[in-house]
Amino acid sequence: MPQPTVDVASDAASILFNLPEYRVIAVTRDAAGAREVFLETPVAEAGCPACGVLSSRVHQRTVQRVRDVTFDGRVVVWWVKKRWRCSEPACGKATFAEHTAQVPPCARLTTRLKERIVTALSGEVRCVQAVAAELGVTWPTVMRQLTAAMTAQAAAARARPQVVHSLGIDEHRFRTVRWYRDEKQVWRRVEPWMTTFTNLATGAVIGVVDGRDSAAVKTWLKARPRWWRHRVRVVAIDPSAAFRSAVRNWLPKARVSVDHFHLVKLANDMVTTVRRRVSWETHGRRGRRVDLTWANRLLLMRGYDTLSDRGRAKLRTVLGQDDPTNQIGAAWGVKEQLRRVLVCTTVADAQRERAVFNAYVALAAMPETTRLRKTIDAWWPAIATFIRTRATNAKTEAANVTVKNIKRAGRGYRSHENYRCRIMLYNAARMAA
Repeated sequence: MPQPTVDVASDAASILFNLPEYRVIAVTRDAAGAREVFLETPVAEAGCPACGVLSSRVHQRTVQRVRDVTFDGRVVVWWVKKRWRCSEPACGKATFAEHTAQVPPCARLTTRLKERIVTALSGEVRCVQAVAAELGVTWPTVMRQLTAAMTAQAAAARARPQVVHSLGIDEHRFRTVRWYRDEKQVWRRVEPWMTTFTNLATGAVIGVVDGRDSAAVKTWLKARPRWWRHRVRVVAIDPSAAFRSAVRNWLPKARVSVDHFHLVKLANDMVTTVRRRVSWETHGRRGRRVDLTWANRLLLMRGYDTLSDRGRAKLRTVLGQDDPTNQIGAAWGVKEQLRRVLVCTTVADAQRERAVFNAYVALAAMPETTRLRKTIDAWWPAIATFIRTRATNAKTEAANVTVKNIKRAGRGYRSHENYRCRIMLYNAARMAA
């Protein structure tokens, strides 16, 4: 279609307003004192969208309000818009309205305002309503621009998927727990979870799906191209059987690496469980401040190699004076031996430390330590992969922190699509920076 011929606007007001293809014809104040800017396009002729014939006949001029960016506060922008009459008698379109790149047909927002909205919310963790109030638009208007930008980004990502060799999978809670009555009038608890997929090489979030079960992960992996799935070599996950099952089914050439942080957390939880049980068996109550093992419960969680001499002395005092059955000390020793297994740099060294770990568990002879050993046995191939590759979910956990900050800034989300939109746009802007 022929483009309108436009003269260059050279007056000072037009240069300051800086809206391409427009010139300022008047600036006034309304009764409330707000600034009003009147614009027009210096167009001599325009092509008919139906037949393409150039026309210089103006049928009428109408005044249309246009939403634009702020200039030291809000400015009311009015566009004196031309409606052209087609000069071709055989054309079925008698008249047509002008439009520009900044204000396309049927648009009420300038293109630069749309870009400002997307930039403001994708570049920073900000509340949608705050940005809407700042730019003088409504919340639905802002979300429409974000959704459009997200749709364009998703289409570009599908057209040219980025190759990922190391994939991280982790879950986070989307919103607070909900209760509902089922058909039998029984209360059911629902914990809304979402699963995040991260490129461990860059820390970029490449996908967010509802749920944290195997079906959710399988659905996302199934949507990836086959060549993409075959290029994934390592997948870092939490000790989740659901995630492991999905990875084995849809990433046949990938090895699963279990995150060592969660294994250490399981060991610390085991120590806490033993401490609480011993407290009930010894004192007939839960721990109190007067109990050394309770008062220094965080000391039991620390790695022995990270303690100072003073800390190690205090630890010996705690276990010597407030552990009559030596069960807490045995559980602590099992936990420390597991840490020694995980810091090994070769699988052969890890196997030797694992044998010592199994011996400690046998000596402890407690259900808590035995349960931990069974978990380690079940996940040993993934632990061996971690020792070889050192692939962890650290970057996925960091991405989840950002996700939670987005959720806090928005005071929570009810729509999964809006939530996913904010996450993906912010991640794209962070990767492009």
